[in-house]
Amino acid sequence: MVTARVLCTDLAGLRSQVFGLAEAAGYEVELRTLEFKSPWDKISAGLWVNPRWAVGAEAFAGPLPPLVIGAGGAGARVAAALRQPGVKVVAVQHPRMALRKFDLVMVSRHDGVEGENVIVTRTALHRVTPARLAAEKLRWAPVFVAQKRPLLAVLLGGSNGRYRFDPPLARELAGALRDMILRGEAGVVITPSRRTSPEVVRVLREALEPLGAWVWDGSGDNPYFGMLACADAVLATADSVSMVSEAVATHVPVLLLRLPGKSERIGMFMDMLVA
Repeated sequence: MVTARVLCTDLAGLRSQVFGLAEAAGYEVELRTLEFKSPWDKISAGLWVNPRWAVGAEAFAGPLPPLVIGAGGAGARVAAALRQPGVKVVAVQHPRMALRKFDLVMVSRHDGVEGENVIVTRTALHRVTPARLAAEKLRWAPVFVAQKRPLLAVLLGGSNGRYRFDPPLARELAGALRDMILRGEAGVVITPSRRTSPEVVRVLREALEPLGAWVWDGSGDNPYFGMLACADAVLATADSVSMVSEAVATHVPVLLLRLPGKSERIGMFMDMLVA
């Protein structure tokens, strides 16, 4: 299998997009996680004079495969620096630099980017495919067999610079899910993300586990794709374009939990999705 070098920071949403693109195109992924040097770690990638000064040498080391994929502003800037004859370069998300530096640019509709080398998608790229869902369902259905049907998968984000997901909001969510369980309307399985605070997880676990809900404790294999595969409906916090894109790719009903805060870009995506 031909290899593609993938360049991105250690963010789950970015990894999902670049892995999804590479896998769909039939490439084996050679991941180079970007680590920033001081003082460039405090400076926007759009202001880097030379990306070779800003990131570790591993991103540039070794013979280059025929395809390099960079995600986000930093990944795109490093990828553009690797472009040469025989090496095609693809940017995932708005690269925040001249589009002519890339052979292809993959963006979502809410990015508002157009160009001859630009492909616009309705959602973010992701790794949810019928084949993956089928395999994950076989693996995880026995784990969730005790849950009442229909099964609601709850995907939790967390507080960041734009949105807030704190214990008071978690108690509101727990109350709504508790009422649903007590009325016998659905079984509930929940997975937090790395952004979900321990306090939020504790609120949900204490309120819902005694009623039979399943809350991932972070140990063992990640149930994320298994939950998507087994769910009859999905509830996702509306703070992550990637997470919601993966949820809607299952083709089951998706409910959005809007969090306090504001991001014009993410808000536009959510509004476009439900329009």
